[in-house]
Amino acid sequence: MKTLLVTGGAGFIGSNFIKMLLADASWRIINLDALTYAGNLETLHGIDDPRYVFVKGDIRDKATVEAVFRDYDVTRVVHFAAESHVDRSILEPDVFLTTNVLGTQVLLEAAKRYWNLAPDDKHSRDYSEGVKFIHVSTDEVYGTLGAEGYFTEATPLAPNSPYSASKASSDLIVRAYHETYGLPVNITRCSNNYGPYQFPEKLIPLMIHRAERGESLPVYGDGQQIRDWLHVRDHCHAIWTVAEKGRDGEVYNIGGNNEMTNLTIVRLILAQLGRDDSQITFVADRPGHDRRYAIDNTKITTELGWRPRYTFEQGLHETIDWYVTHPDWVDRIVSGEYASYYETMYAKG
Repeated sequence: MKTLLVTGGAGFIGSNFIKMLLADASWRIINLDALTYAGNLETLHGIDDPRYVFVKGDIRDKATVEAVFRDYDVTRVVHFAAESHVDRSILEPDVFLTTNVLGTQVLLEAAKRYWNLAPDDKHSRDYSEGVKFIHVSTDEVYGTLGAEGYFTEATPLAPNSPYSASKASSDLIVRAYHETYGLPVNITRCSNNYGPYQFPEKLIPLMIHRAERGESLPVYGDGQQIRDWLHVRDHCHAIWTVAEKGRDGEVYNIGGNNEMTNLTIVRLILAQLGRDDSQITFVADRPGHDRRYAIDNTKITTELGWRPRYTFEQGLHETIDWYVTHPDWVDRIVSGEYASYYETMYAKG
């Protein structure tokens, strides 16, 4: 059985991806996650499958990463692990740089050495059949758009926050490993994700959580920042489509075709919950806040045949219902209790 290494598999997108793959594919999955603040093993609770293995470890730890490749004979990597919250990157940019940039390089180097047929020959570009490194990135590396136009794979990188700069840097390192060493790679750049199990500091779960409790809903600036929203399950299917069909060295943009202002999102949430706009509070805008993102996903739809399945109305309705019916999950995250799950389930076993 072939082995897939998923980094950051206890996070929002990674956990949804693992569940999808266990249901749809015949791969052994190694989940390598450091369980930082956004890593939550409770999102994977109930998985009882011999094909799934959890390894607690940091992608910056060279010995741990090399041991995973060696011990589990990894043949493919889907690399989610990253610090990803823009507000946190403004306060702690060093953490984002070390994890997102240096951690990615550690993974690339392990993949190159383990998969190359002549690892001690610096000129060798021959790799084991079927291996591939999928680097999951973001449309934020492109910077911001005006009122018109879309990000394509040819759009120059122009990141505006420490987070997006760290992701752009890691994208370029992935590209360099393909160009210099011939490592089989793909880079995916997605629009804003939403769906179940998202850490509640992100816009949609944060607003649902606060609206449910009758608290104020803080909206940055005038709330007219535009994002293209992509359901997490559509994103997961797109990533696996790239892993299976993508041409080596190529970048694929993944968008949901759902442009919406932040203020519109907040009002839709309030309306479904039967509340009014009086809970909205406008607050000072975030430094370097990009005005508009919009993805042109023509390449992945025409070349690989992927298309989003969720309409935004359907996806948002299901997402709100999920958070409303899982208050204990949200409360455990907000209180910090979720962090003890690993100790309960693993460390004392």
